[in-house]
Amino acid sequence: MEKVKVYFTKELTPNALVRIYEALGKELKGKVAVKVHSGERGNQNYLRPEFMKPIIEHVKGTVVECNTAYEGARNTTEKHLELLKEHEWSNYYNVDIMDGEGDITLDIPNGNVIKKNYVGKNLLNYDSMLVLSHFKGHPMGGFGGALKQLSIGIASSKGKRYIHCHGKENASYEDMFTAEQNKFLEAMADAASSVVNHFKDNIAYINVMANMSVDCDCCDVAEDPCMQDIGILASTDPVAIDEACIDLVKNSNDPGREHLMERINSRNGLHTIEAAEKLGIGSREYELIEI
Repeated sequence: MEKVKVYFTKELTPNALVRIYEALGKELKGKVAVKVHSGERGNQNYLRPEFMKPIIEHVKGTVVECNTAYEGARNTTEKHLELLKEHEWSNYYNVDIMDGEGDITLDIPNGNVIKKNYVGKNLLNYDSMLVLSHFKGHPMGGFGGALKQLSIGIASSKGKRYIHCHGKENASYEDMFTAEQNKFLEAMADAASSVVNHFKDNIAYINVMANMSVDCDCCDVAEDPCMQDIGILASTDPVAIDEACIDLVKNSNDPGREHLMERINSRNGLHTIEAAEKLGIGSREYELIEI
């Protein structure tokens, strides 16, 4: 069986984002949502909006986000829109807080842990999606890449808690920190599958391996990056692209590799990739093609 293609470039420039997208041969049609991480107030590592300008303009996309499930500058629509302006996203692009007017449910009939996913209501306004992820560590998931963007990133504020608490309705903030870890990771895979199945073939993924801290862009106080930048990857497979990023970290000679891998392994982060593959939304077997 032919392996999934994952394209890779060491060039970390705005124009390289367009070139690697074009290498996919995938035209995202209709109204295109571009899922980014807007960055918590105080975070120094998130990818800046001007870096993404050529690719977002290339696909004629709308920048989309959803509100968070924790206290901070992005847990209400009003505050989130203010931060999008402060971080200059709305200076460059049309922006949409997808759960600003509520959420809808996507069914997950084959979900291992959750059978539905609460996502921002405005997801229904888009025909296709570019999942533009900053690959880095994460305090709870171990790492953040395409699968996390598909799950936690597109879930509404309520949906984020539902995933974290692997299906507990009306979960509290405190519940998120006492949930069973592997079930949380499996719930992320379930949620990711619902978005993949919603868009079918009208979705593509770009992961940027830069500013790689053990902490996520959702942290207002994050560790500085522990590794040198690696490059940009693109694929039509969310499992393969995250697996390829992990392998690039593992195979690096960078002295910060062990610190990042310790974060990933201590949270059993690879289990999200394993669970997503079992759901049939991608493959861990890939061919890395450098452009």
